[in-house]
Amino acid sequence: MNSQQKQVETIYQLLFERYGPQGWWPAESAFEMMVGAVLTQNTSWTNVTKALEQIKAAGMMNYQSLLNVPHKLLAELIKPSGYYNLKAERLKNLLQMIENSYEGSLELLFADEPWAARDNLLQVKGVGPETADSILLYGGKHSVFVVDAYTHRVFSRHGLVPAECDYNELQELFMDNLKADHQLFNEYHALIVKVAKSYCKKAKPNCQECPLGVLQE
Repeated sequence: MNSQQKQVETIYQLLFERYGPQGWWPAESAFEMMVGAVLTQNTSWTNVTKALEQIKAAGMMNYQSLLNVPHKLLAELIKPSGYYNLKAERLKNLLQMIENSYEGSLELLFADEPWAARDNLLQVKGVGPETADSILLYGGKHSVFVVDAYTHRVFSRHGLVPAECDYNELQELFMDNLKADHQLFNEYHALIVKVAKSYCKKAKPNCQECPLGVLQE
């Protein structure tokens, strides 16, 4: 085991010991999870939850309903998530790709080779690597590690990646040093988000009380 692999595994162990299982992604179906992955862009999960509840209340939390609903009505339903016109367009783009490439079936999307499904997702206007990988990991249970601004903050501050590293470089840190296990990847990402929100904040991080503070000793 190299030193980098040991650090990656140690961080997971420290976080899991402190916080335990996170139960992420909170959704009743893979479809709801996918919708949430688009809506969570540039907003808080609290706002996403409100938007998801409005979709459910309208009886539209299913593929055909959201594919066929007029843009204006969809935008109104997801208004709490912010940037609602843009996100309605992105949702429509995503659903149309699934219609064109996978016969309107999430099962076929998730049954595709992960690299092929990822490529198709990334070709959707408004779907970037984080959203695509979230859909594959949390919805499709593929062993693809999701990284985000929280991941970059935590791991760059502990010197495991350079401050200027890109998405792929950061993702490789986990993919190269962990066993390919979607449950492990799921839990690890959720734990990183937890510690970043609790202690490793963008401004005024609380390193003394952080469970990863021991790494600086």
